[in-house]
Amino acid sequence: MGRLARSMTVVAIAAALFVAGSVGLGLVHGDRAPAGRTMPLEPSSVFLGPGDPASLDRSIEALQERVRSAPEDGRGWASLGLAYVRQARITADPRYYPRADGALRRSLRILPGNPDALLGLAALAAAEHDFEAALTLGTRVRDLNPYDANAHGIVGDALVELGRYGKGFASFQTMVDTRPDTASFARVSYTRELLGDLPGAIRAMQQARGYAGTPADAAWTSHHLGLLYLNQGRLVRASEMFRDGARLDPSSVQTLLGLSTVALARNDLPKAVRLMEDVVGRSPTPEFVIALGDLSRLSGDGAAATDSYDLARVGLELLESSGANADLETALFEADYGDPATALAAAEAAWAERRSIQAADAMAWALHVNERDHEAARYARRARSLGTREGLFFYHAGVIELARGNHEAGRSLLRRALAVDPWFSILGTQDARRLLHSRSAG
Repeated sequence: MGRLARSMTVVAIAAALFVAGSVGLGLVHGDRAPAGRTMPLEPSSVFLGPGDPASLDRSIEALQERVRSAPEDGRGWASLGLAYVRQARITADPRYYPRADGALRRSLRILPGNPDALLGLAALAAAEHDFEAALTLGTRVRDLNPYDANAHGIVGDALVELGRYGKGFASFQTMVDTRPDTASFARVSYTRELLGDLPGAIRAMQQARGYAGTPADAAWTSHHLGLLYLNQGRLVRASEMFRDGARLDPSSVQTLLGLSTVALARNDLPKAVRLMEDVVGRSPTPEFVIALGDLSRLSGDGAAATDSYDLARVGLELLESSGANADLETALFEADYGDPATALAAAEAAWAERRSIQAADAMAWALHVNERDHEAARYARRARSLGTREGLFFYHAGVIELARGNHEAGRSLLRRALAVDPWFSILGTQDARRLLHSRSAG
């Protein structure tokens, strides 16, 4: 089910920020975080830069002209490849991925082993959800230069997405120790959010904002501060952050997403829909299109909802056909709107590739829609093993427990979902309230 504002994962941070930092994480070593703590997010990159689409178009045109006039400019090809990776993320057009790959490999042919191209390929692999490849490439650069903060960042991103949290957090610690800036503090914030420490996550994101070098970077941090305040139930403060982000970077899709969530939380559904339509018009990613479908469904416009879901399915298929891995997204989408068997096959593929808490949640939900709730409960517990304040995980676990006949446990989990994040999902929050009301009324 669509989640308006909650779209942060370590990959979104890596694709939006490719930078580094220095602040103590207070983390443990090994593959598991301490018991009772948890929570994953999304990647970003100042290396790629959160700038506006028009500026990125101009940058790409300038880089294309640069390599046309100097075809042996290896660094120019690397920069062009990175720009294509970012363009693919902003436009949701997977055709930019092969262009990025071609430019980055051209750079390597001209300058064998150059770290810019290797890190670009790592970012491309992460964008395509090939986290093992991202880890291999990032590790190669890190081993060549242990003081490359970006390399430690991309290695940490890949490890976290693969579910190797202890080692991923340690890599972020090294990144932070090596170079403090927006990217590294953003990863500190993400780590603390994953571990359920929202006050710590907010402090780290505020530090990330202090290092922001452009209005677009500052807007990016404002957006994520807004998300963290939403997760605390602080709607007024969240709204202030989203409006601040929109002021700093009027082209930002993320701040519009946040403002749509605020509108929905204030029961202004028409405004939420208008803002979401603007988001999809600018960046028609499957995630955003699904959210628009859910808002349309909530508005009673079933035809528009169906159109959005059909478009989202096409978007996921395009990602797969371009070489990107969309197993996790497909699993959740099919579980909510499509075919249970397809959902489970995709979830099993995602789980085989990465043992993250997100993959565990997808397995739990796909097993549930296939009426295998006793198995689903085990994965739902795994999804909550880090202590993450993720409402969707608690909602899925609650529905699963109700299906198993554990009504008190199910109601407790549903109440927890709404307590940790009252706006965790457009339709899920409505369903959680309905289930709690029907059970109490009964």
